[in-house]
Amino acid sequence: MNKTHVIAAGCLVLGLATAGRSARAQAPSPTPAPVGPTFQAAPLAMPSDEQSYRRETVFGINFNTQGGLIGGVNVRVARVLDERWLRFWSLEGVSFKNPKEQDVTNPYTGGSFKRYKSNYAFALRPSIGIQRILFRKAADAGVQVNGLLSAGPSLGLLMPYHISFDYTAQQNGAFGPSDIITDEAYDPAKHANQNFIYDRAPLFSGIGQTQVVPGAHLRGALSFEYGRYRDAVAGAEVGFLLEAYTKRLLMLNPPAPADPNSLNRQFFPSVYLTLYIGHRS
Repeated sequence: MNKTHVIAAGCLVLGLATAGRSARAQAPSPTPAPVGPTFQAAPLAMPSDEQSYRRETVFGINFNTQGGLIGGVNVRVARVLDERWLRFWSLEGVSFKNPKEQDVTNPYTGGSFKRYKSNYAFALRPSIGIQRILFRKAADAGVQVNGLLSAGPSLGLLMPYHISFDYTAQQNGAFGPSDIITDEAYDPAKHANQNFIYDRAPLFSGIGQTQVVPGAHLRGALSFEYGRYRDAVAGAEVGFLLEAYTKRLLMLNPPAPADPNSLNRQFFPSVYLTLYIGHRS
């Protein structure tokens, strides 16, 4: 082998060695196998707007078909059970108005009273119930619709109706400046001469003789909630209420031969509207 052949063979070996080193430098390094079990990190679950409160408290003014201009007031406290259901307790106080009441004005004094009225009638209604969210409003706008069902005892309160009667004028046959006027419970038989009923007495004159009549009630309603803020509650509730007492609520007591049962009731079905505001926490 001559010198030329030796040089050519050496160049060939050197080229192959250089190509091998270049290929090894360009090849990606293998990823080492993980040791032990592999876990994939789950995304953090953000609390929904529906679950961001646990308690709701509202206060309302009630209008109903058994009461006067304003039927009463109430408070309701609810606790969230899940995204659709809430459990609540409530307390409501209302007044009754007998549709057969008649206002009488004394032509001599200008005072007024209700003919044959025996008692003011009120009701306290503690109750427990459930609330279901039927249609949810957007986070900061819209209207939410809820269904409510509740029941509980009713406490009928009969507070005697008092009048101011002028016994001096009754004896003298005419009113005078030195007359003695007495506040007492209205008795249509005793105070038959209405001309000497000076006026009605203050509302709570007979509170010390209040009688309690037990009963029960059942309520179903829909509420429509408005508001732009999650922690504020405002809306209206419409529904029906069935109520019964152990005896008739004696509001009117006409003298014989009239029958008081024909003027007073034991069962009180009603339709109502409540306007309410409140807050969540």
